[in-house]
Parts: sequence; structure tokens; C-alpha cells
Amino acid sequence: MKIMQINAVYPTGSTGKIVKDIHTDLVNKGYESIVCYGRGDAVDENNVYKIAPEPIIKMQSLQSKLTGYAYSGCLYSTYNLIKIIKKEKPDIVHLHCINSYMVNIYKLIQFLKTNNIRTVITLHAEFMYTAGCAHALNCDKWKTGCGNCPQRPLGRPSSKFFDRSAEEWSMMNDAFKGFENVVITSVSNWLHDRAKQSPFFLNKKMEVVLNGIDTKVFQPTDSIQLKKKYKIREEKIVLHVTPNFSSPIKGGKYVLQLAKLMKNENIRFFIVGFNGDKSNLPPNVTALERTKNQKELAMFYSMADITLLTSVKETFSMVCAESLSCGTPVVGFEAGGPESISLKEYSEFVKNGDINSLEKAVTKWLNVKSSLISEDLSKKANQLYSSKTMSEEYIKIYKHLHATKELNCSF
Repeated sequence: MKIMQINAVYPTGSTGKIVKDIHTDLVNKGYESIVCYGRGDAVDENNVYKIAPEPIIKMQSLQSKLTGYAYSGCLYSTYNLIKIIKKEKPDIVHLHCINSYMVNIYKLIQFLKTNNIRTVITLHAEFMYTAGCAHALNCDKWKTGCGNCPQRPLGRPSSKFFDRSAEEWSMMNDAFKGFENVVITSVSNWLHDRAKQSPFFLNKKMEVVLNGIDTKVFQPTDSIQLKKKYKIREEKIVLHVTPNFSSPIKGGKYVLQLAKLMKNENIRFFIVGFNGDKSNLPPNVTALERTKNQKELAMFYSMADITLLTSVKETFSMVCAESLSCGTPVVGFEAGGPESISLKEYSEFVKNGDINSLEKAVTKWLNVKSSLISEDLSKKANQLYSSKTMSEEYIKIYKHLHATKELNCSF
């Protein structure tokens, strides 16, 4: 059985690491595994293809922003990707996050459908059923047909000049219509329940497969050196980890609001992934740039008494999974995915934007963590979020698809 995964990035970023983990496990188990990706540096690995040079991807991005079509165009990379599929002849094609102007999504899905290629589509965000918005927030237009999009520019990649939401919704609907040999997986129960309401996926087989992390890295870790570096003595530590603190969807402003409310207490707030203005931060905030060192990140999680989530919406939350696996409870706003995938006995979520309820929850949980709790929490989280568990779930789906009645693939 030969599997081809397609994603925007590899092996960096949350989805790039997930693809890497699945690819590695497939190879170790004796399957043929291919990866195709669009963004970032070229990777020198066997059976890994970057489908277009970065200057072309950037040109495709500019074209998309000018025309307002977020998921069409991309002539060069789409042609090249389909050429690779025809050459490799995979038994299963697994689509992950194929956004970021890397491919014409409609043409790719039409190609897979027309050629009877068994396909798995993993929803890491909402754009595959909204035909645009990564986070639809409070808008339900995607259930019946879009137009006059209220999400621009927060939730939807778009041109400043054109609203293509109605047209793109129709194109995505046409692409999925009649696509039978496909399985739709969601990374959380919350996302699964949302996706089931999409007319695109009517009568499609749908599953939930939680994202996996490297539990050999994300586990309780000695953080003595980190405490010495930042001169931490008796303070309680609140940790906020984000890929983009300045993004409105990540709710970074609430972290600073909370820090100001709790400035007279013996608490320090650490922000890992800060990319804003450091000149006016509260004195109890230590702001650090995003780290690519996963072991260092595990040290921060382990050092913290709680991890704080303030996103408006999340379809999963790698931060939640990583923190719990390191033995640190999670407190935050209800954001969809996090509260549906977390360990309930070691987390608490309050109404989004309710800063007073958040302060009460943080105060309560700051005194909960202990070595005994961390050990129990980490053990349970490792079983739930292991990349090995994730990979095994996908292999089951691949095998089931592969064992279905023989399809006449016409590459």
C-alpha cells in the first residue's frame, strides 16, 4: 500500500510535524510513503516533493490576493502536483492543510474524484467546508451558501477589492459532489460536529482522529536551569504559548489584561511566541519570541503551574495537548476544540472574553499542581495525544479504504 500525504508545509509547523510523524511511522512499518508540500525550504529527503519553488508560490499568493480567489489559480503548482500523483500512483491520497496558495483545491479534488483515487481529507481548520474561512466564528452562511462575507478579513483570506465567498462556496460544493471514495477526518469532536452540518460532506464517511505530538519530548521535564535563568523563586507561573501573539484570533490582549489584574500577586506570566510591542508590557510579564526548540518548550510547560489559552477559536489546540502531556493543567476560554479534546479533570474553560471568570479559574488552579498530579496527568495525556496513536488510527482508515471494492483508477 502506497500513501501520499499532501500539506502546505513540511516538516515545520503543527501540521508539518504531524505529516512528518505519519510519514516516519509508515516507513518504519514497511509501507510506501510519499509527501508533497508547498511552502518553505526544499527538504532533501527521499520520497518528499516540494511542488513549486518559493518565488512561484509567492507569485500565486499575490495573484490570489489581487483576484480574491483564495483557493484557485496556482496553475504551476497544481500541474506539478497532479504530475507527481500520476507518476507515483498512490493507493491513498491524504490531504491535510492544502491552503497557503499552494494548490488549486477545486481542481485537485476534481482530479481525485474523476480518477477514482481513494482519498482521506483531514480537517485541521474549517476552510474545507466553509470554502474560505479558517474560522467561521459565529457565521453560519457556510451551511447553505456564502455571500457578503462578514468574516473579512479576520477569518477569511481575501482580496481587499472582491468578495468571492458565494462563488467559492459553489465551486467547493461542485468539487465534492459525487466524490464517493473519500473519508473526512476531523481533529476534534467539536470540529467533527461542525463538519457534519456541511452540505459538501453529505453522506460522506466521517471520523475523528486527534492530532498527535511527540510524547518522548512533551513529558514532565527538569526546568531548574530555566528557573535559574529567569530568576524564579517562589512565584507561581502562568504560561501562554502562541504561534502569533498579535493575531486577534489568538486573544493575546486577554493575557495582558489578566496580568494587569493580577499584578499585585506573586505571579509571573511567561509568553512564548510574543511578536508585539514590548515597551509597555506589565512588569509581571516576561515576553519571549517563538521557540523552535521543542525540548525547551517542554521545559517551559513543565516549569509552569498552569498554561493559559485565550483564543477566540481553535479547532484542536496543540498547546493544550503539549501542556497536559508535560503534566501541567490548562485554563482558558471556551474556544471549540480545546475543551472538546482536553482531559476534563485537569482543565477548566470559561465563557470566551469573560476576564473575571478567567481570573477566578486561574487563581483556583495555580495551587493545584503537584508532582503526583503531574505524573498522573502526563500518563493519561500521553496515551491520548501520542503521535503513535494518531498514526495507527490513520493506518486503520487507509487499510479500510484500500480494502473496499476495487476502483478503476485512471491516472
